[in-house]
Amino acid sequence: MGSVEASENLAAGTPPVEVGEMRLEVVVVPVSDADLAKQFYQALGWRLDADLTVDEGYRVVQFTPPGSLCSIIFGQGVTTAPPGSTQGLQLTVHDIDAARADLVERGVTVSEVFHDVTGIFHHAGTEGRANGPAPGHADYGSFVSFSDPDGNGWLLQEIKKRLPGR
Repeated sequence: MGSVEASENLAAGTPPVEVGEMRLEVVVVPVSDADLAKQFYQALGWRLDADLTVDEGYRVVQFTPPGSLCSIIFGQGVTTAPPGSTQGLQLTVHDIDAARADLVERGVTVSEVFHDVTGIFHHAGTEGRANGPAPGHADYGSFVSFSDPDGNGWLLQEIKKRLPGR
């Protein structure tokens, strides 16, 4: 794909939702301090899509991770969930070691690379973690975890080749 063509596709945005589709668009992340959260997610290199103070007590801040079609929203008056209560937010990456190194370089406290002792997904919390990547860096098997300043929990999962139909 040429650079002009790529630019035109980026300018066009995401294709419209088709009949029968349901796309995950936004995940609300409960935070105690929108400005602190904004600094954190900006430091990750995520795209700031909006920062709107609509009313006193109602502020919407939206970020999108690089390459993602789904965004996160936080702020004031957008959720009644307690700050830090969202766990298991998952991002996929091509190279778990490079992604971990990038987070460390950005000042994020991040776990070592791990895989689950069962070889399937991962347990909640830190239970069942085995040190190191999945054997042979098997797709879907290697993870790192980190949290935002409120303790909302994120995971990176390494996937180089998706399973058929995904």
